[in-house]
Amino acid sequence: METRKLFTERRSVNNFDKTKSLSQEQVKEIVDLAVMAPSAFNLQPWRLVMVQTDEGRNKLYELANNQEKILQAPVTFIVVGNKEGYNNENPVWEEMLQSVGGREEIVEGAKQAAQFLYGTSEERKLKFAESNAGLLAMSLMIAAKEFGVDSHPMSGLDFDGVHKAFGLKDSEEVVMAIALGYADESKDLYPRRPRRSYDDIVTVF
Repeated sequence: METRKLFTERRSVNNFDKTKSLSQEQVKEIVDLAVMAPSAFNLQPWRLVMVQTDEGRNKLYELANNQEKILQAPVTFIVVGNKEGYNNENPVWEEMLQSVGGREEIVEGAKQAAQFLYGTSEERKLKFAESNAGLLAMSLMIAAKEFGVDSHPMSGLDFDGVHKAFGLKDSEEVVMAIALGYADESKDLYPRRPRRSYDDIVTVF
């Protein structure tokens, strides 16, 4: 699709067709396209928890204010940000070392910069995790639409409850959930509500 068409035709679908499934190959294609999203130092401090079993759906449904779309959609992703994704354990640093011809001083400088920018306070760690994972989340919805798959992002969650129920690490943060599937064509979708424009949201200094 053309970019303009992707943005104008993507909608947050409230009702999914329970009779239509997504194959593992379809989901993989969507995710592999979505990870082209940018991230700080290309650290990609994110992962996705894919909820698709009845047990997983019911668990997430109860922790998401009983949003019916979770039970309808074939797949719901929990988007997870890593608050410590800048540390030495991230394999991206090794990839960076190879990409700069083994020049360790370049990688060490990048590590120190990342530690300073993102790891010096809990607030910075949280911003790092949520801002980068947020980029992946939007990319995931646009990638899904490229393959004709609808989506709906959700932040009305019991974040602590989801964190515990799905076994996230202490360094990880639940950012949002995104349901993927096909719109139930028997249900009307509300008309798109107007968006605020450049004149409304831009302040120039």
